Amino acid sequence: MAIEVKLPELGEGVTEGELVKWLVKPGDTVKPDQPVAEVMTDKATVEVPTPVAGVVKELRFKVGEVIAVEKVILTMDAAGAGAAPAAPKAEAPKAAAPAPTTAAKTAAPAGASVSSQAMTAQAGYYPPVADSKVLATPSTRRMAREMNVDINQLQGSGLAGRVTRDDVQAAGGGLETHTPSNGTHAPGTSIPRPAYKSAPGALEERVPLRGIRKKIAENLQMAKQIIPHFTLMDEAIVTELVQTREALKEVAEKHGTKITYLPFVMKALVATCREYPMFNASIDDAAGEIVYKHVFNLGFAADTPNGLVVPVIKNADQKTILEISKEIIDLSKRARDGKLKPDEMKGATITITNIGSVGGTYATPIINHPEVAILGMYKITDKITLVGDDEFSVEKAMNFTITADHRLIDGAVAANFLKAFIGRIQSPGRLILDMI
Repeated sequence: MAIEVKLPELGEGVTEGELVKWLVKPGDTVKPDQPVAEVMTDKATVEVPTPVAGVVKELRFKVGEVIAVEKVILTMDAAGAGAAPAAPKAEAPKAAAPAPTTAAKTAAPAGASVSSQAMTAQAGYYPPVADSKVLATPSTRRMAREMNVDINQLQGSGLAGRVTRDDVQAAGGGLETHTPSNGTHAPGTSIPRPAYKSAPGALEERVPLRGIRKKIAENLQMAKQIIPHFTLMDEAIVTELVQTREALKEVAEKHGTKITYLPFVMKALVATCREYPMFNASIDDAAGEIVYKHVFNLGFAADTPNGLVVPVIKNADQKTILEISKEIIDLSKRARDGKLKPDEMKGATITITNIGSVGGTYATPIINHPEVAILGMYKITDKITLVGDDEFSVEKAMNFTITADHRLIDGAVAANFLKAFIGRIQSPGRLILDMI
């Protein structure tokens, strides 16, 4: 009995994923719920399991290709009479919603080629939309619209005359327009792709830009193109904060956790965002509206072997410092292990990056679009202060930065925000007055 394994739902609002790695090969016997592939969404790499047992027959996609949810990713032969029946076939796409074939060039990363052998007859061909005269995938049509290219005037170079992204780029002068992850298009976001002059082959190594690293590159480039960034920096005397944390270490250990400085920073950030609500907001570029958030979901940048990810502490204002500490430890560990769920990296209203954990003094972080600000925290140092004519004291100092979206936040507002935040972090006891 033939079994089709489809790409399952990957999270709310996620409609596709990039194939990062096959975990099986034709001929392998798999068990129910065994991971068969790693697929990268816009925020994380997740393992895709097979719902039933069987023997792998055919892998339908190549590494680097983009797969739509509910597409068949592999086929299997049933592993005995007791195997579950094959999943029902996906409904044929309607004429108004053409779907990409298995080997559509839109699924290939830049610089990679897709052989005609991959364009199997099983993939099928779908009619164009009613007002179009050519074959093309939805993403290719979208690119043509954004580049002001009349796709109906192009001679497709793909199989069966399909217009590819390369055809559109050639007609548009070699520029590919980048579309933000929220589906809106911001003006002036064309990405030039200049020719790369390579050194002799023996002096360099080439690897595909894919997976989380590729998505990080796309998101950060988009954020820098859309958001006019500016950064303010200041120093906080955190002697009291250091003493408070030291005093609470034993209490935390009795509750099965440990306390870092990050939970205190989160609490101070929530209180300051209440005072300056424009920092806990976003801009809807398509609607031309400011969106003020009534929740405090704090993202924190986590460095992992596969690249930077941003887990989110949901409703941080409603949690104690101990609860936040436990959640940070749990999310950080699973981020390093690649076990975060997509939903655990969604919904952040403002982000914190802790560069001080690796020794940084100052930086200019990039805002996590569509947020409008990111707080940076840096290493703690000893600072010698003159307290009298010939007396000195040693204080603990910590640098902070606030990077903001100048479309919404003015420099003076950002300066006052940072001043208010530092006032709170320098006096941890004051945080009790801000808690509700």
